[in-house]
Amino acid sequence: MNLGRMGQDTTDQKLPNGITTEVGAEELSDIPDYSGAPYVVLGDNVPDFTEEEKKTTEAFTYYGDLDDLGRCTLTFANVCPQTQPTEKRGEIGQVRPSGWHTVKYNDLIDGNYLYNRCHLIGYQLTGENANEKNLITGTRYLNVEGMLPFEDMVDAYVDETGNHVLYRVRPIFSGDDLVARGVHMEAWSVEDAGQGICFDVFCYNVQPGIVIDYVTGDSQRE
Repeated sequence: MNLGRMGQDTTDQKLPNGITTEVGAEELSDIPDYSGAPYVVLGDNVPDFTEEEKKTTEAFTYYGDLDDLGRCTLTFANVCPQTQPTEKRGEIGQVRPSGWHTVKYNDLIDGNYLYNRCHLIGYQLTGENANEKNLITGTRYLNVEGMLPFEDMVDAYVDETGNHVLYRVRPIFSGDDLVARGVHMEAWSVEDAGQGICFDVFCYNVQPGIVIDYVTGDSQRE
């Protein structure tokens, strides 16, 4: 299992001093198997940011380069009013993330389509839309049941307080799979030292009733 290459080129993404893109990789073997819930809390539910990072009040966004298999790697931001979008989201249909298939299961999935182009960092947080470094092949279940509640939580907190939220999302792959097994999401509200937002979770890239071949993205009914 790997997360692609960490420590990407940041020449076009200016990061504040003390912010690192060198992070440890979660082992898939350390994450419980999917058992019916869209996500699982990792450890003590406290993200693994450094003490210096936890005090950062400078806005930034970072989208790691794709790896040799064309897979997304690491996304990291300090979400605040400055990073939030000021215009409506545009089209993203031109982006084909690794493992992408257009497939429908009309009677099993709300919205019909198995896969969405899932933003690792939601558009509502940083306004980044058709960026191939920020879009993975994710199930409807991952997108709506797994990730969206956490994105909405952070978005509402920033809207209410104007504070900063460190926000890091990494897709987790097994071997050379083209489709991620899920995403590791971490967040920490800076000004109140995690009192408002603090989580460390893994969201499963599964779809109830569907069997997914993560190597290729092929699927079939269970």
